[in-house]
Amino acid sequence: MLTSQAMKPEPSIFDETDTEADARRHAEALADIKAGRLISNDEVCAWLESWGAPDEKPAPAKWLK
Repeated sequence: MLTSQAMKPEPSIFDETDTEADARRHAEALADIKAGRLISNDEVCAWLESWGAPDEKPAPAKWLK
């Protein structure tokens, strides 16, 4: 039997904001940009296009440093 009360959804882990962690990650990202630690869109796209292919490529080691 249906009731007139709607079910209250459980809170999501994404509803909480950790402003200190967000600020820290933002600062780290800006430092990476300033230091030139970037990966071009073309490089990422070429790697992603290999996914599922017989010659699928692993992520380049330089990306994991």
